[in-house]
Amino acid sequence: MEQTIKFPVVNLSKLNGEERDQTMALINDACENWGFFEIVNHGLPHDLMDNVEKMTKEHYKKSMEQKFNDMLRSKGLEKLETEVEDVDWESTFYLRHLPQSNLYDIPDMSDEYRTAMKDFGKRLENLAEDLLDLLCENLGLEKGYLKKVFHGTKGPTFGTKVSNYPPCPGPEMIKGLRAHTDAGGIILLFQDDKVSGLQLLKDGDWIDVPPLNHSIVINLGDQLEVITNGKYKSVMHRVVTQKEGNRMSIASFYNPGSDVEISPASSLASKETEYPSFVFDDYMKLYAGVKFQPKEPRFEAMKNATAVTELNPAASVETF
Repeated sequence: MEQTIKFPVVNLSKLNGEERDQTMALINDACENWGFFEIVNHGLPHDLMDNVEKMTKEHYKKSMEQKFNDMLRSKGLEKLETEVEDVDWESTFYLRHLPQSNLYDIPDMSDEYRTAMKDFGKRLENLAEDLLDLLCENLGLEKGYLKKVFHGTKGPTFGTKVSNYPPCPGPEMIKGLRAHTDAGGIILLFQDDKVSGLQLLKDGDWIDVPPLNHSIVINLGDQLEVITNGKYKSVMHRVVTQKEGNRMSIASFYNPGSDVEISPASSLASKETEYPSFVFDDYMKLYAGVKFQPKEPRFEAMKNATAVTELNPAASVETF
C-alpha cells in the first residue's frame, strides 16, 4: 500500500483550475525523480478504453495464445526448472501509426478492432504531443519545442506494442520483460487494471506501478534524457510474471523521426555537458543489440561513431 501512495498519480483535469501550479510541479518532480507517472482524467473516452481492452484480450485468445504456447514448447519452457535470462514471457505484436501505418497489414484483426485501435492511436498521439508541451513548460522551453525536434523532416515515429503476459508457473524463473530503459521519446501505457506486473527501479528498489482503472502510465525514454541534458531521466523497468491472470499491456511510443539529430537543448546545455549528439536511427541501431544493458555505455558509445558502425546487433527492436 505504501508503494501505491508514493507513486506519482497526476489528475490532468487539475491543470484547468486553481491547482495547476501544484499539478505542474508534480509532473516535474515525477520526470526528475521517477521517470514515470500515471495520469487520470486524460480525456480518453472510457468506453473506447474498455472496448480496446476487451478486443485485445479476445484477439489474444483467438489469434495469439496458441502461438505463445507453441513458442514455449519450441524453447522447452513449459516446466521452467531453471532460471531463464534470455527469453521474455510475453506475447506481442506491433502496430505502426507514423510515418506510415501498418494497421491493415496485421493478420487476424477484426475490422472493429482495427477501427478502435486507429481511433485509440490517434488520441494517444495527440495526448503525447500535449504532454510534451507540458514538459516544455516545466523545462522553460518554447511551447512546441519537443514536438518540433521530434518531427525532423519526415515527422515523428509513433507505434504501439500490444502485449499479453500469460500466467506463469514459475514467476521466480523468468521475467515477463527483462529490465531495460526505453530508447525513444515519451511512452504512454494502457495497462491491465487487475493484473499487476510492471515495476520500475528507484533508489535501488523495484517499485510496483499500480494498476488503476482507466489510467495511462507515462514514462520517459533515453532521447528525453539527452534533450534535457539529464534533468529528466529514463528509468530501468521490467515486467514480472504472475501465477494467476493474463496481464494486458498496450504501450505506445512517440519517438523522434529516424533522421532527427538529437542533442541537449541549448538552453539546458552546460560546459560540462556529457550527453552526445547523434542521429536517432543510429542510436536505435546500437540499442537493438544492447537493449537489456545499462544506458550509460550507449550514451558513451554514441560519442564514437565507429563504435556504432562496427556494432553487430544481437537482437531486433521495433523502431516503428
